[in-house]
Amino acid sequence: MGKVTAAITGIQGFLPEYVLTNKELETMVDTSDEWIVSRTGIKERRILKGENMGPSDMAAPAVIELMEKTNTHPDEIELLIFATVTSDLIFPAAANLTMHKAGIKNGFGYDINAACSGLLYALATASKFIESGQYKKVIVCGFDKMSSIIDYTDRTTCVIFGDGGGAIMLEANTEGLGIQDSILQSDGVGWKHLHQKAGGSANPPTQETVANRLHYVYQEGQPVFKWAVSKMADVSRDIMDRNNLQPDDVAYLVPHQANLRIIEATRRRMEIEPEKVMINIQKFGNTTAGTIPLCLWEWEPQLKKGDNLILAAFGGGFTWGSIYLKWAYDSK
Repeated sequence: MGKVTAAITGIQGFLPEYVLTNKELETMVDTSDEWIVSRTGIKERRILKGENMGPSDMAAPAVIELMEKTNTHPDEIELLIFATVTSDLIFPAAANLTMHKAGIKNGFGYDINAACSGLLYALATASKFIESGQYKKVIVCGFDKMSSIIDYTDRTTCVIFGDGGGAIMLEANTEGLGIQDSILQSDGVGWKHLHQKAGGSANPPTQETVANRLHYVYQEGQPVFKWAVSKMADVSRDIMDRNNLQPDDVAYLVPHQANLRIIEATRRRMEIEPEKVMINIQKFGNTTAGTIPLCLWEWEPQLKKGDNLILAAFGGGFTWGSIYLKWAYDSK
């Protein structure tokens, strides 16, 4: 029997129904469609509406459909790892809530908070449980309800983010498919450029923090952009070099959907053709931990068994990383 790897055997996305367009944003803040598109590439994004709704309310239906697609009984799921920065509650974890709503009773789950790199961190972590032989079926979720922490009077951030994400099934594989390598990194020096000022234990919620609008995403665009361009591009090239991959060997780059200019810088550093890059930021915006699974879900019909994919992300913290995987199935 060959080496055990963790392979993606199914994926299911979820997108809220409500579409927030650039035209609607023009009525909310001092902005324009041209200003937004020229700086980000985003034309619209999805927003989760409804009382007391959180990421688990998007993840649960996706997980249920994923299990149906992969002919998996809920009792077969041994672990669920949930990447998010907007968990429904401080505790319990969104993973716990999702498992309950999806009828998963025979495993355990927990959340990973690594901002926009969270999906990569979760995939790499989940893969080790499978490679060790301890588990055979693990679900990784990447969902965020960014609208819950966005200040819709701040045009620099409210135009960027949306809600949504996807659920990924990982299973043991001995054909040489699945996750081949990962490079994950972080540097806390960048925290001051991208964070939420209040709501944690260091600065708990008070009337003053709410009045001062400190419970929203705070971002200093220029330093975040410079770090993202450098780190996401470099780590993607590094994982290619480490695995002796040439540009022609890569079927697709699956980049975090933060900004078209960051994605283009990564593509150029990898020296791959534009048609090999998954891009849907124009439709969904930046869904943080949800962007990469949404790309994989949308491109799933085009993927072929054995395709080499490079996943890359950069997020607050700062966090960044890349995963090299071989796609494990032909779409039915």
